[in-house]
Amino acid sequence: MPDKSTSSEPTQAAAPETVSAARKIYSIVKYGDPILEKPTTLVTKFDAELEQLTEDMFASMYAASGVGLAAPQIGLPLRVAVVDVTGGKNPEAKIVLANPEVIHAEGEKREEEGCLSIPGFRGYVLRPQFVTIRAQNAKGESFEIRGEDLLARAFCHEIDHLNGVLFIQHLSMLKRDLIKRKIKKLRKQGEW
Repeated sequence: MPDKSTSSEPTQAAAPETVSAARKIYSIVKYGDPILEKPTTLVTKFDAELEQLTEDMFASMYAASGVGLAAPQIGLPLRVAVVDVTGGKNPEAKIVLANPEVIHAEGEKREEEGCLSIPGFRGYVLRPQFVTIRAQNAKGESFEIRGEDLLARAFCHEIDHLNGVLFIQHLSMLKRDLIKRKIKKLRKQGEW
């Protein structure tokens, strides 16, 4: 899910665009790749490799000016996502969600939403104003966390990704078809 301030059959992980001393920046998988519309598999191995992956996911998300990123968006069919609605300004706001599930939702709020995998397109999506989710961190420890407004929206958006659902599926059929036609045109022009 992109920051508001900026505009699936298993496949191989996207190749990193750049590699720093410690972090890989993965390219973001775009709409049209089947991995984005397939449910992910549960994380069962909590080890240093998973911790490294989640840190790389944060780095990739920040590089793309996002506030959330799910593993399918970097080509991995794993049930793991990262969220930081501060855009990296507060290291304590980094949240790793392995095997997350919404256990409570209340209220409704319609806000504009976008997606790093569907760059340049936005739409108004109705989401719960408050959600409580249960998940595991990168070490496998279970926790519950409550989110409100943007954090609740980011949780729901990323969990949708893990279930093979994109934000455009929450839009009207007319708006969704318009976006799909524009993407098809961009593909023909070699711009997608």
